[in-house]
Amino acid sequence: MSSALQVSNLKKIYPNGIAALKGIDLEVAEGDFFALLGQNGAGKSTTIGIICSLINKTSGSIRIFGHDMDTAQAKAKSLIGVVPQEMNFGLFENISQILVNQAGYYGIPKHIAMKRAEVYLNEMGLWHMHDQPAFRLSGGMKRRLMIARAMINEPKLLILDEPTAGVDIELRHTLWRFLSFLNKQGTTIILTTHYLEEAEHLCKNVAIIDHGEIIENANMKSLLNRLTVQTLVFDLEIPVTHLPMLSHYRHRLIDDTTLEVELNRGQSINDLFQLLTSSHVQVHSMRNKTNRLEELFIHLVSANNKSENP
Repeated sequence: MSSALQVSNLKKIYPNGIAALKGIDLEVAEGDFFALLGQNGAGKSTTIGIICSLINKTSGSIRIFGHDMDTAQAKAKSLIGVVPQEMNFGLFENISQILVNQAGYYGIPKHIAMKRAEVYLNEMGLWHMHDQPAFRLSGGMKRRLMIARAMINEPKLLILDEPTAGVDIELRHTLWRFLSFLNKQGTTIILTTHYLEEAEHLCKNVAIIDHGEIIENANMKSLLNRLTVQTLVFDLEIPVTHLPMLSHYRHRLIDDTTLEVELNRGQSINDLFQLLTSSHVQVHSMRNKTNRLEELFIHLVSANNKSENP
């Protein structure tokens, strides 16, 4: 399978000597749905900014579907759509016109741009407001407008930097469905997000960046399979004060109706349920304490920090 993105030995060193990127290598296959994860200041936004030509690199190379960003920048950029974190359109501009103006940067004729604007504004549930100024949109609608704008050149690579930040759960799931549909239609997607549940749900592959270095780059399923412990939280129907039957499990009562249990790999949730049931402990509901990817993310970043600061 060919590569949508190839990043080789990418470095960004600021004039004050701070190395935001320390020579990262990254490859995203065509058709992938790829997560780039990292804490604030880890280097992910810098990486995205350089890929999109918004930030100048110090050294290294970037190729988009084989086109070098240094020697064939116009062609490479024509294949990319970007949804940035920050709102960056005129609030008094007509919503349709925002998309048509964006199309003009790619040399797309106005009659084609208008048709595409209708398609993508419909996809985002915004067509009914196409002749309204952008300031009339809610925060969630503005997010959807940015996605519609990023699609106007029908990019082969869509880059989304925190696309669901600040939106409600219903809209987040609507956007998930749309992005999954785009990916199934062949669009390669790179996602950065602080909602690790989002990355786990959507993405096939994941890279984790920390202190300007890629510390993990793996298939999502194989990465999650490394999880050796998961923490479950049980909401109990009837208050309890002690649970001697759980002596073989690491557990604690958060309060008399909330139980937290750690399950090691090989320990069965069904066995745990049966043990609770046979002991007449009635479970109202169960949930993971944290998202599985979040547990691994915290572990990997913590281990990397310890290795850097022994």
